[in-house]
Amino acid sequence: MERCYWTSGAIPDAMASSRRAVPFQSTGADARRRLLLPAQAFRGTDRRPRLVSFQSPPRCHKMYVPGFGEGSPEKKAAISLQNFFNYVAVRIVLAQLESYNREAYVELKEFVSRNSVNDADNFCKNLIRESPRHKALAMRILEVRSAYMKNDFEWDNLKMLSFKMVDEANTKLMRDYVLETSHIEDDDKR
Repeated sequence: MERCYWTSGAIPDAMASSRRAVPFQSTGADARRRLLLPAQAFRGTDRRPRLVSFQSPPRCHKMYVPGFGEGSPEKKAAISLQNFFNYVAVRIVLAQLESYNREAYVELKEFVSRNSVNDADNFCKNLIRESPRHKALAMRILEVRSAYMKNDFEWDNLKMLSFKMVDEANTKLMRDYVLETSHIEDDDKR
């Protein structure tokens, strides 16, 4: 699947000079044909006749999402999921340790109370450097988070729930707005 991410103000370098080709989207049966347009269409001060070649870029049917810098919304979601999987792994390891290694459970619980689990990489990096015992706990957390993400997390369920929750929330908000603005409730009470 083709991914297109355009940044605001992203004008190809070719548009900076009328002597180079500028990508242009043609709307014909042959979308890859070259169009020749006079360069003065782009430079009003130059009166010499020049031709500029245009090649159509591939069509991108994705929405432009501003404000994500070099990443994408998917990358931001992946980072959030990584932090979430780290949180889940810490909870799983704590539950396992509580039943068979009380001392390690107390150590990890103390470490969690002192360090935020919100940033997965920093949490694990600090846990590894704490002590040799903590390093073993960090390795266990890394194993559990990877195994949970690959084997136990229900990705299809996530997608289905996301679609369902967004659709239900949109419907509820629109319904509430219509009821609020149309005064249907007032008419029903009479």
